[in-house]
Amino acid sequence: MAFTEAVRTVFKEKYATFSGRASRSEYWWSYLLYVLGLIAFVIAISGTLVAALSDIASLSLMIAVPVIGGLLVLAALLPAIAVQVRRFHDRNISGWWYLALFIGSLVPYVGIMAGIAILVISVLKGTEGSNKFGPDPLRPEARAEVFA
Repeated sequence: MAFTEAVRTVFKEKYATFSGRASRSEYWWSYLLYVLGLIAFVIAISGTLVAALSDIASLSLMIAVPVIGGLLVLAALLPAIAVQVRRFHDRNISGWWYLALFIGSLVPYVGIMAGIAILVISVLKGTEGSNKFGPDPLRPEARAEVFA
C-alpha cells in the first residue's frame, strides 16, 4: 500500500473504524503522517513563541496557533487509535489488549514493557489468510472469497 492510499484509507475511509484489519504499510504510513504533523505543530508553536518574545506576533496569533494545532492533533487521535486496533486485529489479537497495554503504559516501569509490546505487535507480520477479525488485507482475492 502506497503512502497516499494508506493516508486516504486511515483518515477518510476508515476514520473511526475499529473492526477489520490493517496491514503494516497502512499503519506505518499513517503513523509517519501523524509524526510529521506533530513536528509541524511543534515548529509552529516554536515560531509563535519566538515571535512573541520579539514582540512581532499579536495576541490572537499566540492563541490561534496552539488552539488550531491542538484541534488537529485531537482530530488525528481517533484514526490513530483505530488503525492501531486494526493492526492488533491483523495479528489476531483483540483490540482490548491495546487498551490494557495503554493503561499499563501509565504505570511507572510497566510502561516501558507495555510500549515495547505495542511496538513489537505493530512491527510483526499479520496472520496469513483470514482470521477471526476478517480477511487478509494484503490478499484482495481472499476478500472476494469471503464476500462471495
